[in-house]
Amino acid sequence: MHAPVAEVFLRAGFHVICDKPLTTTLAHALALRDLARMGNRIFCVTHNYTGYPLMRHARDMVAAGTLGDIRLVQVEYPQEWLTEPLEQTGQKQAQWRTDPARSGAGGCLGDIGTHAYNLADFVTGLKLDQLCAELMTFVPGRRLDDNVNMLLRYQGGAQGMLWASQVAPGHENGLRLRVYGTQGGIEWVQAEPNVLIHSPLNESRRLVTRGSAAAGAAAARVTRIPSGHPEGYLEGFANIYTEAALAIHAVNAGQPIPAEVHFPTMDEGVKGMAFIEAAVKSSAAGAVWVRPEFV
Repeated sequence: MHAPVAEVFLRAGFHVICDKPLTTTLAHALALRDLARMGNRIFCVTHNYTGYPLMRHARDMVAAGTLGDIRLVQVEYPQEWLTEPLEQTGQKQAQWRTDPARSGAGGCLGDIGTHAYNLADFVTGLKLDQLCAELMTFVPGRRLDDNVNMLLRYQGGAQGMLWASQVAPGHENGLRLRVYGTQGGIEWVQAEPNVLIHSPLNESRRLVTRGSAAAGAAAARVTRIPSGHPEGYLEGFANIYTEAALAIHAVNAGQPIPAEVHFPTMDEGVKGMAFIEAAVKSSAAGAVWVRPEFV
């Protein structure tokens, strides 16, 4: 339902905030992107984890070279809620997510695999070159994948691994990102979003907490409540909406979007669809290496 609604509003001259996956096909995503560009409309895609303060700090750490040259990226997003055939009980959230007519070619891949890919992409700034994916469907009768294993090759030589699963008992919402470079590594777990582990090479591990002086300016500008209080999922959405609003105000005033404003754009939505189609293609061919069609 995303694409037809977004298209109507774009044609009517509105800016758009839309959930992901953007559409059910890459071709349709590209058509939406052309429409948004033609009308000079802001199009925000709600990859809300990029709105977490410590993900902004992690992004700045990588860009500043704090970790050195990036070698390894590991990202995972396990859940347990589809371990049983919940879609057969009439549960609506499960029904549409496992229906290819409504979700497209990716089940778990499109629902949470895209979040994992997007977050790794956002933090590291690396450009994906090729992927090798195996999509599995463990629950009998399910029409889309419920588990994804993937190897990643980035431009410049970095390597990565991505695991997404909705049949992993014990995991409620286990998004985790690890990035390792020549001078250190970082680790972040979405269930504990106010702590980032920084491990400088040959030094003791350090805990960077949200709201502390160690978190830096990029994190501070999207931090909403004092340190020591829980802040996470809903505030991540709020930060994305705020950044989109700042961009919309700038465009409506005929001014450039402020450089410090970061929100997932139509381009991230298109990249997500290219990621899905490449993974489906790779798996269907026997887990071969495939280069996503980023256009």
